[in-house]
Amino acid sequence: MPWTKTLLLLAALSLSGCGTLSVATYSDNKPVLVAEDFFNGRLTAHGVVKNRSGEVIRYFNADIKAYWRAGIGTLEEDFVFDDGERQRRVWTLTPDGEGGYQGTAGDVVGAGKVTVAGNAMFLDYVLRIPWGDDTLDLHIDDRMYLVNPHVLINESRMLKFGVRVGEILLVIERRRS
Repeated sequence: MPWTKTLLLLAALSLSGCGTLSVATYSDNKPVLVAEDFFNGRLTAHGVVKNRSGEVIRYFNADIKAYWRAGIGTLEEDFVFDDGERQRRVWTLTPDGEGGYQGTAGDVVGAGKVTVAGNAMFLDYVLRIPWGDDTLDLHIDDRMYLVNPHVLINESRMLKFGVRVGEILLVIERRRS
């Protein structure tokens, strides 16, 4: 019988860590992140890609051109990786009527959900990546935090079947004119 109590305690402890963090946790944090302000103009990004064990496997830099027309945002991202590979992703951010956005891009399955509160912006989406002769769909849990009016830190967890398979860490900086 003691092992049953131990098993139940372990199960309860493991489930208590399964809750998802809400962007609302950051609603009182400053500076306030206004997507239309930060993601407007020219930005640069610098980051790393880690595998599931936490080892850095790639480095990248990106130039981002961001603009808004009629309330809809466009982020044109041009990446250059340490091995010379180039990637381009163009995000479209459309207001969802609830204070957030729907985010779409050519390699995103469906629309991602963007929520904003305080200095934080979370983006939840499915990214389709090339994998051998096929493709692989990864769930991306993107969390961005504005640390000052010109610098945003972004952490992304990559998941497959709910299991973390990697992460991306990057800093996005607004270019000062």
